[in-house]
Amino acid sequence: MPAPDYQSLIDAATWGFIRDSEVSYPPDTASLTIADQRRIYDAMCAQFHRGYPAGVVAQDRAISGVPCRVYPGAAPTVVYLHGGGYVVGGLHSHDDVCADIRAATGLQVVAVDYRLSPEHLHPAGFEDACAVVQALPGPLVLVGDSAGGNLAASVSHALRREARILGQVLIYPGLGGDRSKGSYQTHAFAPMLTLADVDFYAGIRHGGVEVLGDATVAPLQDTDFAGLPPTVAIAAECDPLADDAHDYATAIRAAGGRAVSFTAPGMVHGYLRARVTVPRAAASFTEICNAISALAQGNWPYGEIK
Repeated sequence: MPAPDYQSLIDAATWGFIRDSEVSYPPDTASLTIADQRRIYDAMCAQFHRGYPAGVVAQDRAISGVPCRVYPGAAPTVVYLHGGGYVVGGLHSHDDVCADIRAATGLQVVAVDYRLSPEHLHPAGFEDACAVVQALPGPLVLVGDSAGGNLAASVSHALRREARILGQVLIYPGLGGDRSKGSYQTHAFAPMLTLADVDFYAGIRHGGVEVLGDATVAPLQDTDFAGLPPTVAIAAECDPLADDAHDYATAIRAAGGRAVSFTAPGMVHGYLRARVTVPRAAASFTEICNAISALAQGNWPYGEIK
C-alpha cells in the first residue's frame, strides 16, 4: 500500500508542534534507557506546560494509597489516567491538561499517578486505577489518553455494569488491536508514534513478553463488550493506534451498548499538548470536553449509530 502523504494530511501548525516536540523528545526515544525516556518525556511536557486557567487550583493526596492530584470542582468526578506507554508520565506530565478539563467542564478532576513499568509489572498500574475508581465516592467519568485510555477501558471492563461509571472518554487509546493490519500498518512510520514504538510498549508491562487475550491488558481482546458505560473514543488520523478507537466503539455497539468514535483530522499521537497552538487540536479538545460534560450529565448527544 502507498505510504500516507503526511505533507498534505498534516497542516503547517501541526508540523510546528511536531518539530517543537522533537526538540525535547527525539523520534528514537523509545530505544533509550527507561531513565533517559523519563527525563526526556518530563522535559518535553514541561516545555508545553501552559499553566492553570484562572480559578483552577490543585492539591496532591493519596486515594486508596495511590498518589493523586485533585482539581476541585463540581460533581461528578472526572478520573484522568495519563498516557506515556506505561513507562513515563505522572502527575506533572498532564497537569495542565487536567487543569484545562477542570476549567472547561467545571467538574472535579482526579489525576492518578499509577505505578509504571518496568519496575512495576502488570497488573500494578491497572490495580492502582481500579483502587482509585472504587475509593472515590459518587458518580464518575473515566478519561484517559493513549496508555491511560487503555487503563480507563480496562477499568470499565473490570467494573462493568457499575452504575457509578457514567461514561468513558478515550483519547487516541491503545486497546490491543491487531498490529498486522489497518492503521498499524498504514501509519507504521507516522510522526510522534511508530509501530516499533507500539511494539516496545506492548511488552513493557510483562518484562518484554506480550500477553494476549487478557482484557485487563488489551480491552479489544475481551470476548464480552456488554454492560460497558457509554463510550466516546477519539482517534488521531495519523497514528498507528487509530483503528483501535473505531474498532472498540463498533464492538460496544454490536453488544447493544452506546459508543461513538471520531477521528481528529490530520492529528498525530500526543496532540493534547498542541491544544493551545494548533487549531485542529483545539477543536478536538473542545469536542473531548463537551463529551465529558455530556456524559457527566447523563446525556448522549450522538444519536443511535448502527
